Amino acid sequence: MLSELINKYNIPGPRYTSYPTVPYWQEDTINHSIWKESILRSYQESNNSQGISIYIHLPFCESLCTFCACHKRITRRHNVEEPYIATLLKEWKLYSNLLGDTPKIKEIHLGGGTPTFFRPGNLKTLINGLFETGEICEDFEFSFEGHPNNTTREHLQELYDLGFRRTSFGVQDYDPKVQQTINRIQPFERVKTVTEWAREVGYESIAHDLIFGLPHQTAETISNTIEHTKELLPDRIAFYSYAHVPWIKNVGQRGYNEEDLPGGKEKRKLYEIGKKMLSEMGYKEIGMDHFSLDSDSLYSSMKSKTLHRNFMGYTANKTQVMIGLGMSAISDSWYGFGQNLKSVEEYTNAVNKNLLPIFRGHKLSDKDLVIRQHILNIMCHFETSWKHDHMQFSELDKCIERLSEMQKDGLVFIENKTLRVPDHARPFVRNICMAFDLHLMKKNPEKRIFSMTI
Repeated sequence: MLSELINKYNIPGPRYTSYPTVPYWQEDTINHSIWKESILRSYQESNNSQGISIYIHLPFCESLCTFCACHKRITRRHNVEEPYIATLLKEWKLYSNLLGDTPKIKEIHLGGGTPTFFRPGNLKTLINGLFETGEICEDFEFSFEGHPNNTTREHLQELYDLGFRRTSFGVQDYDPKVQQTINRIQPFERVKTVTEWAREVGYESIAHDLIFGLPHQTAETISNTIEHTKELLPDRIAFYSYAHVPWIKNVGQRGYNEEDLPGGKEKRKLYEIGKKMLSEMGYKEIGMDHFSLDSDSLYSSMKSKTLHRNFMGYTANKTQVMIGLGMSAISDSWYGFGQNLKSVEEYTNAVNKNLLPIFRGHKLSDKDLVIRQHILNIMCHFETSWKHDHMQFSELDKCIERLSEMQKDGLVFIENKTLRVPDHARPFVRNICMAFDLHLMKKNPEKRIFSMTI
């Protein structure tokens, strides 16, 4: 039965790390003036008591991982570090001047690219530079992404001393053939070393990122990867579905063929194998692609229904203002999105002209805001409700009607103005959200732009 449903519903669709999704941002609704107003409105509403989140995009990598669809710059020249950090701090100064007082920083996340491409001392310069015009919240959470091959004990210690208590390591898969195909060769012993270093230094939450659906993965290889993971028992695991999008510029996914990839039913089987093994190891499933031990804050946030989802995936924290610094970084004011210029040169040029380097975005309408909340509810809590007037919109009946087939298939339950996704239907949660997506409904893309939903 599940295989039949996978065949039926495995179609291209968004991952819903935002609503509206990036291809449907109406860029004529945003400009520098509107974006500044949006950030200020949100910041003033939160009264600076909640604090803000800062995502910092560190785009440099020494080699290309061919599965990756992130915005990055491949180089072995480390003289790019200091100029880029100087530009990041100039951009932050533009935002801190805009906010008008000393913003409280609740979250910092260093993403990439490869944050540990940067020398520890340069990362220290970056973080200390933020606090020249900002102050730290009492309940802060700082995290960073580390590449096992170039994360040193010095990186871990320096960032720990700066307040970082959470780190994630990109593992992806331990099979040699898979690693060679995706150009991400890192022995288990190396991952074990950096994980143990992080524990010795004192990190409170260590995550491993794994991917299912990679070229040449099989039931045997995924089982082997999870067995190795069991030996290290990280606090969190992101078990992502591989997004095959070779048509997107600046990705290396043309290095292998569709035939090398596990198909829809086979791919889902890999997830189910991993999920079963992780459950037996004591992990709890969070959202549609995360797992955590019940001692981790991600599990606590799921239980308390404070789990949030943004461009970085699932998070235990939510702030009304998230500022993205760096090339291609995305900011979220709740009322709007703004994305920075995608090349290092264009980004640097704009900041040096004292301009916020936003090149596109979207100002959310009142209807967008309601639908955004419904989609967040479904993605994070697998339920949503429109019992109250503020959660209704004119096309709601049409959206519910679009779910009629999924209701017949037992993938969604709707009664008393409440929608609930049963546990067995979690693989189809992106499809359920698509029924609420008015932008997608009005204009289905003529060419394929999304990865497959299952």
